[in-house]
Amino acid sequence: MAAPLAYSLIATDLDGTLLRGDDTLSDRSLTALARVADAGAQHLVVTGRPAPRVRPLLDDLGCTGLAVCGQGAQVYDAGANRLLWSVTLDRELAETALGKIEAEVGEVYAAVDQDGVDGLTLIEPGYLMPHPTLPAVRVDRRDELWGEPISKVLLRHPYLSDDELAATARSVVGSLATVTMSGPGTVELQPCGVTKATGLALAAEHLGLRPADTIAFGDMPNDIPMFDWAAHGVAMANGHPELKAVADEITLSNEDDGIAVVLERLLGGTAQYGPLTLSIEP
Repeated sequence: MAAPLAYSLIATDLDGTLLRGDDTLSDRSLTALARVADAGAQHLVVTGRPAPRVRPLLDDLGCTGLAVCGQGAQVYDAGANRLLWSVTLDRELAETALGKIEAEVGEVYAAVDQDGVDGLTLIEPGYLMPHPTLPAVRVDRRDELWGEPISKVLLRHPYLSDDELAATARSVVGSLATVTMSGPGTVELQPCGVTKATGLALAAEHLGLRPADTIAFGDMPNDIPMFDWAAHGVAMANGHPELKAVADEITLSNEDDGIAVVLERLLGGTAQYGPLTLSIEP
């Protein structure tokens, strides 16, 4: 049925957006998402995390529908635990891209997300996981990263900032891969032309929804294509300046339930949380 809201599709990033810094969801955010679902709208997670690293969070959300994972390279059916669509990064192209980047900036540390619903995250010596709670398997040599099909490569540099590393990678990688920056310590290479908007568009089509039906929430430059696709893009207060510059709206931070604040406004009414009472106009 049609939702009595301005938007029928609520697309949310996870890290730095819907999730708090400790990888948990607040009761207020869960309540707002439940109210949205009761109103008839669809909530769609759109994340850089691969499907196997998203499953526990989808369980927490009670999500049995679709999720967009791997920076748009995967459309995952949580209820069936299967990928409806996926695209892999050619491993020879990935190695070539890494070589070009290291020729410019010196040694980088790499990790890969393997394709599939049971794919592993492999990390080479020196690579530190930006999210210590996420499981990873350490390998002894870089060539062990390429043993199975992969959805993306994650890069870290010993001293360059994420912005500097991403800018250099974009300048030398060309059409070998798409370069994204999805969070602190997270510069990634993914299949050329694949972005969050790619997966979001496919998932929305499967749900019978359009860009005009969609409000999107994010915090990093990898969310820019999603904002370009959706009717309304909301950046978090803790977001990257590049995303804030193209956002239609800036809400509170992920720690301050910025998504819930906007959803409550769309739903209308008054919500009380602890000592703070918010009066929200329809």
